[in-house]
This record gives sequence, C-alpha cells and structure tokens, in this order.
Amino acid sequence: MSNTEIVKRLYAGFASADLPVVLADMSPEIEWREAEGYPYAGTFHGPQAIVDGVFVKLASEWNDYRAVPDRYVSEGDEVIALGHYSGTFKTTMKSFRAPFVHAWTILDGKIVRFVQYVDTVLVQRALA
Repeated sequence: MSNTEIVKRLYAGFASADLPVVLADMSPEIEWREAEGYPYAGTFHGPQAIVDGVFVKLASEWNDYRAVPDRYVSEGDEVIALGHYSGTFKTTMKSFRAPFVHAWTILDGKIVRFVQYVDTVLVQRALA
C-alpha cells in the first residue's frame, strides 16, 4: 500500500466514523500537531492522546464535523492533503467551512507525524 493510500484510508475512516480504521495505521509514537488558534491546539503523542484530546471533543462538541480532502500531493515519506473542514458548533449552532492543509509523515507503513494548517479565524467565528 502506498503512503497516499494509507492517508486516503484514514480519511475514509473519518468519513464513516470508523475509529479503528482511523487508528489502524498510526504508529504508537505518532506526534499529532493541531494548529495554534484551533479549538484543540497543541501537540499530542500516541493514538490514545489524540482520541482523548481531539477526536472525542470533535464528536461531542460539533454536529456534522467533516474533514474532506480534495487532493493529495506525495513525495517520499510525506503526503500532503489539501481540503476543507466543515461543521456546526453545538454551543453556538454556528457553522463554518475552512480550507486545510494536512502534512502527514509515513515511515515503514505507519503514520508517525501529522501537522495541521487551517484558517483558524473561520473556525473561531463558529465558536463565538
């Protein structure tokens, strides 16, 4: 399986809310970086920290939260996904749509690093 196919499978898991698929190709030592200004900003180490610090919050605080890649660029161990987020924040019932760039690093068939780039102003408007 190519690195791009690994990342595509992860997004398919997101789309179907299939957490085992999302986690299947993550290294136990994965480093996950959420952008500064994003609601869950910070660096998380290991799949369980990501589930607790990001995924559980997305599932409980948002309606119809989506991360949809539009295209991929791959070179060596790196896969870049360009796409958009959307969702409605439950507390305010405000919706948003914001472009993202996700940088994935895959080594020996396992995702070892994720870095998120997103227009956080668009997300913050839904929170206020």
